[in-house]
Amino acid sequence: MVHSMTAFTRQRHEAAWGSLHLELRSVNQRYLDLHFRLPDSLRDLEPIWRDALRQRLARGKLECTLRFEPVNGSDSLSVDRTRLKALAQALVEVRSELPGVAMPDALGMLQHPGILTADSVDQDAIQAAAQTLFNTALDDLVAGRAREGEQLAELIRTRLVGIREQVAEVRRLLPGILTRQRQLLLERLEAVKAELDPQRLEAELALMAQKADVDEELDRLDTHVSEVERQLTQKGQVGRRLDFLMQELNREANTLSSKSVVAESTRCAVELKVLIEQMREQIQNIE
Repeated sequence: MVHSMTAFTRQRHEAAWGSLHLELRSVNQRYLDLHFRLPDSLRDLEPIWRDALRQRLARGKLECTLRFEPVNGSDSLSVDRTRLKALAQALVEVRSELPGVAMPDALGMLQHPGILTADSVDQDAIQAAAQTLFNTALDDLVAGRAREGEQLAELIRTRLVGIREQVAEVRRLLPGILTRQRQLLLERLEAVKAELDPQRLEAELALMAQKADVDEELDRLDTHVSEVERQLTQKGQVGRRLDFLMQELNREANTLSSKSVVAESTRCAVELKVLIEQMREQIQNIE
């Protein structure tokens, strides 16, 4: 199943000690890029969550934001005297080595991680609740990426049908194009009353037919379309493969356009490019 890289989920947990609010937001990115905003008291969860995300996601920029709101009475603060003394000693050593460096004030020291601690809060319970909340959010995010991925796949399949229709139209037009070119060449020769050696005439007609022959390009377009359809049914990340196939499709469409000698085939080539570009834009969001 195709997965999108774009999804969002918001989860909330209420308990006697307060509430947790967790948001996971992912957008398209070439590689997996993880960003976290966690309370200092729950920062230990970050490496665990990073590993979990790497196991479930392959590409995308993901932002994880967790907020903790304690209930009234559970957010009283106390100073960790051991940490404060250690910090003060470290500042003394810094001042002795770098006398000119400005020292933090009392508020700055209180803002140092671990100096202030919350009283009457069961940190183990909060961490356990946060972990459960994250697991739920991750499942929801992956499900959302799968749903949007299927929608993207359906949009791509619709464009593939359009490409096959354009290829079929060019095949239908091709015999008439060659016949028309031959007739135009003969009419020009007749207009100037020119006499051309029959062998030279046949050579010119053969060269003209070769330049206008796009059977090979049409065959490759059909092959690439079939491969895109196959990739849409594969497991795992297929975005990079699909992006490469868009380049190949565009290459054949450009060749078809350069060989176009009548307005009808030019219109088909332009329509092909439009359909390919529409697919390419959607594929940028596929994992």
